Amino acid sequence: MSSDYKLDIVNQHDHAENPELNTTTSSRLSQERIHNQGMMSINNFTTNAERRALNERFMKANKAAVDDNGSLHVNGEERRHLHGSATKSGPLVAGTAYCISSCSMIMLNKIVLSSFNFNAGISLMFYQNFISTLVVVLLALSGRISVEKLNWKLVRVWIPVNVIFIGMLVSGMYSLKYINIAMVTILKNVTNIITAIGELYLYRKRQNSKVWTAMFLMIISAISGGITDLSFDAVGYCWQISNCVLTASYSLTLRWVMDEAKKSTKSGSLNEISMVLLNNLLSLPFAIILILIFGEWDYVIHANVVKLPIFWVVATASGLLGLCISFTSMWFLHQTGPTTYSLVGSLNKIPISIAGILVFKVPLSVSNLFSILFGLFAGVFFARAKMS
Repeated sequence: MSSDYKLDIVNQHDHAENPELNTTTSSRLSQERIHNQGMMSINNFTTNAERRALNERFMKANKAAVDDNGSLHVNGEERRHLHGSATKSGPLVAGTAYCISSCSMIMLNKIVLSSFNFNAGISLMFYQNFISTLVVVLLALSGRISVEKLNWKLVRVWIPVNVIFIGMLVSGMYSLKYINIAMVTILKNVTNIITAIGELYLYRKRQNSKVWTAMFLMIISAISGGITDLSFDAVGYCWQISNCVLTASYSLTLRWVMDEAKKSTKSGSLNEISMVLLNNLLSLPFAIILILIFGEWDYVIHANVVKLPIFWVVATASGLLGLCISFTSMWFLHQTGPTTYSLVGSLNKIPISIAGILVFKVPLSVSNLFSILFGLFAGVFFARAKMS
């Protein structure tokens, strides 16, 4: 017999012989039992509380964990925090990248054509488009981006708009060579006027009174800017007017060509990256023909500037920036929308103009400076009017 069983028999015997002792002992045992149970409950509660505190401390210290597949797991609160931060910073980062690449591209082209005195704008365009094509092809082959497979039907549809694209680039190159950056940005406002008139006659798209008022202000700013320009160059102004006409023609033609080009693809669609590749790739053979016609090949071979390593660094950087403008503009447009994109594009002319005046030490008069500021205001007013 076990000792516990023996003790139980003794207690029962004593309780039977002495009822008072029985009652006293029972109450004492009951109190001890309640006390023990209470202590056990308190100990269990303390243990559970400590365990929960440790778990919470562990979860806070380890917000991200790796699952069985090796992917990063983030809890719901952290995911919402990260998503909110990305949503707020995304448009700002995209807009900043777009503005920096756009300003840098114009500045570098001005340096190559004016500071290095490089008199082969078509050759520079060819080199920049070659760099852009090479980068896109390498990214596509590595699987980083997806592009539409080219076919002859698609190429035939795209050639007309590509010819306009080449003319737009070449005229822009030569206008930068002869005109200061501030006046180039002001004269580019003429493109908006030609585009609005073209939309009215081709697509029956009417503009409101604010838009026409803004365009009237841009005409005044362009005329007054040309009259007060101390470094006026008739050849440069002719190139810039040609650039405005070709840029407007490109934007007006692109809409129709895009619809036709989609019918010539296997997928029935054409993304922006494929259009970038089409423009740059198809421009190469046309650029070679123009280089031979205008005799730039002989100039490039014998020019002393091409022997400078810094020239090729700047030219290559301008080619990469040209591609960056294409990607950052698509990124910014996706993050915001056409309205914000148009407004930021107009505001972006302000730092470009200021940087061009300061870096290249453009001679200015008070009247010419007022014309430039007035033109910048007209461009912003035009973007605001389009928003309404």
